[in-house]
Parts: sequence; C-alpha cells; structure tokens
Amino acid sequence: MRFTILTLFPEFFASPLACAQLGKAREAGVVAVSLVNPRDFAEGRHRPVDDRPYGGGPGMVMMPGPLSAALASIREPGRKLVLTPSGAPLTQELARELAKEPALTIVCGRYEGIDERLLESEGLTPVSVGDFVLNGGEAAALCLLEAVGRLLPGFMGKGESGDEESFSAGLLEYPHYTRPEAYQGLEVPEVLRGGSHAKVALWRREQSLKRTLERRPELLQTANLTGADLDFLRAQKRPASLGRGLTLCLLHHPVLDKVGKPATVSLTNLDIHDMCRVSRTYELAGVCFVTPLADQRELGERLLAHWTEGASGRANPDRASALRLGRMAASLDEAIGQVTESAGQAPRVVATSARTHFRPARGRKQRPLAFVPPAAVRRWLDEGPVLLVLGTGHGLAPEVLTRADAVLAPVRGLAAYNHLPVRSAAAILVDRLLGETW
Repeated sequence: MRFTILTLFPEFFASPLACAQLGKAREAGVVAVSLVNPRDFAEGRHRPVDDRPYGGGPGMVMMPGPLSAALASIREPGRKLVLTPSGAPLTQELARELAKEPALTIVCGRYEGIDERLLESEGLTPVSVGDFVLNGGEAAALCLLEAVGRLLPGFMGKGESGDEESFSAGLLEYPHYTRPEAYQGLEVPEVLRGGSHAKVALWRREQSLKRTLERRPELLQTANLTGADLDFLRAQKRPASLGRGLTLCLLHHPVLDKVGKPATVSLTNLDIHDMCRVSRTYELAGVCFVTPLADQRELGERLLAHWTEGASGRANPDRASALRLGRMAASLDEAIGQVTESAGQAPRVVATSARTHFRPARGRKQRPLAFVPPAAVRRWLDEGPVLLVLGTGHGLAPEVLTRADAVLAPVRGLAAYNHLPVRSAAAILVDRLLGETW
C-alpha cells in the first residue's frame, strides 16, 4: 500500500519510518511511504506557505496554492485525507475501511489550519485522532499510518495479531501475562495456567467486558453482546449511580396551554406510574408531582398509597418499589424544599423545554433559550443534587424557565416536530443523563 504524506517537516518522520514493525514493513514492501513538502511548491523568494486569516484573529492559515500544487504532483494519490481536530474520529472501523484502499494521501495541517477551499476543491476527507489539539498533523499522521498499516497482510508478525486487539470486537483487550509466574507477590491467574482453551477464552471475554465497563463504558453501546455478556456485566460491582442525586419534578402549574397562556393541568394516572418506574429503573432519588390543587394532591396520594400499602403492594412488589419513589407537592418551592431536606443541600434546578425561545413577561420581546448539554448536568450530579423539572400541558411557564439554573437541551432540538408525551421525554432525558453508555 502506498502512503504519501504532505508535510512541512519531513524530517519528523525519519526515525518512526525506520524502526520497529513499520520499518520492517517498508523493507518488505508491504507499505511504501513518500514525503512531499508543500514549501517546495511555493512561489516567491521566501516560499511562503501561510498567510493571515480573513476576518482577523490570531495565528496564520496555510495557503491553498502550495498544497494544491503538491497534491497535483502525486501520480496516484488514492483517497486524500487531511488531519484536523474538526475531522471525523479515527476509529478501528475507519482504519479497516482505509486499509482496503490501494493508496492514501495524508495532508498534515499546521498553524491555525488549512484554507477551507482546498478541502472542497481537492475532496479531502477530514480525520481527527482525538478531541485535543496538536501543533500539527505529523504526529496524527503517524497514528493513522500505523493504525491502517498494521491491518495489511504481512505487516504483523502473526496473522491474527491485528484481529485480537483492543476495539477489534468493540471491546478493550483483556490483560496479558508472561514469565515469571509470580512477580512481586502477584501471580498469573490460575485459569491461564490450567491448559483449558475453553476456560481461557471465557476468562478473556469476561476480562474484556469488565475492563470496557470500568474504563470505556461508552464502547458497550456499539459492541456485539450476548445474553451471557449482559449477565456478566450486571453482576459486576459498579460505583454508586449518579441517579441518587437526581429527582424528577413533573409540574402541573405554572404551565402553558395551547395558546401560550398560563394554566393548571390535571394529574394523570399514567404519568405517575410511568415516571415512578423510570425513577426506579435508573435508581433516582425520587419523583415529585406538583399541583396547587388540594383535591388533585389527595388523588395522587391515594393512588400512591394503593400501590405501596396493603394487599396491592404485597401482590405487586415491583410496582410498589417504583411507586414508593413518588410524592406530591403544592408548588415548585415545596419540591425544592423536599429535595433540600433529604439531600442536605439545595438542588440545582434544571428546566426542560422543546422551544428555542420564550417570552419572559407579557409585552417583552422573546429571548432565546441558552441550553446546557447532558454532560454538564452529569458533572453537577457529581457535586450535589439536581431537580429536573418537566412541564405538562404545552410546557413550562416563563417564570419557571427564568428561575432555573439551566435549561436542558431538547430531546429533538433539530427536528421540525418536537411534541413528545412528557413521560416519554422524561425517560429519554434520564437515559441521556444516566444511561449505561456513560
């Protein structure tokens, strides 16, 4: 496979290309690497390759001319890539895809980046090796070169070595051991010394699952898991759930009606059942149903008591354990007070809205909502309690949005239709905050 790297610093690659498996692969003809310096194609006495950015700002931008001329000099460029923090992530899946190409051309950015017109005119595919910033694309190019090269036949010393690696099956790789059998009081696991290939394979699978759960749980979202895998993961000891600091609050007043006026909405049986079950599933602190109407609160209390006390609670213990998390309140202030009393500190109040703008008061201009992502709320749950407020009717009234510490990003913020039932929205939002992929 042919790799062509466009770089202002070709000397950067001298040692990496000459040593270890990459050096051996070049000697064996498995890979061929050519280095092209765009400065050799620059014009003028000083051969400039960068200039000031339009629109102002710090730093310099790589000019399209020298890079375009350098690309034109390559006889068979193959697929053309550019290393940039704004690119698609370099994953094992992408590496496999690129390994099928006969040739790759890799453009190493420098300074503040490359003139965007070059990416469009040359059809460059932006690729990123991680969510961080480097001085240039050279180190990233080495990562890409090795990730792709090691998947080529003949690159690795053993045919299956490239397959039995971290991420090859969507999981992190299991631990490895070698001689001596005992080292500093630590011994090689007995199963690896027993000679049973089936037991070794099972141990390695379980260790991969355990390591992925502990270090990179988000990878489980895309891994191919069996029922046995899930049973093993469920049995693992896990840290206390962040959900213990999260309380749901379903507000029936003040909310908006369909014409945008303040209103009070009736309590519903389904909302109470489903939101309590969501709270129990995700191990939340509880769920508070807020209504200023005394008869509605009494109805809610009777419903909760029906499923948590007496014969109904004994007949359906699962339902009882969920409904015990429900409680009633007359106002948002009372709900905040309940959380403060149980948690020992006042919660951050996070509102929810499917709208992008709201009118803070009658006669005032609409203001855009400033949303926070789920990751910000997860950080708050690490620090203390959070009250997640959802509105019935047509959403929370402006006074609730105004007093909240933050407003969580909508479930379908980019969709034209965004009118989920509140209990469905609650389940989705809680999963985004506390789902097992986090």
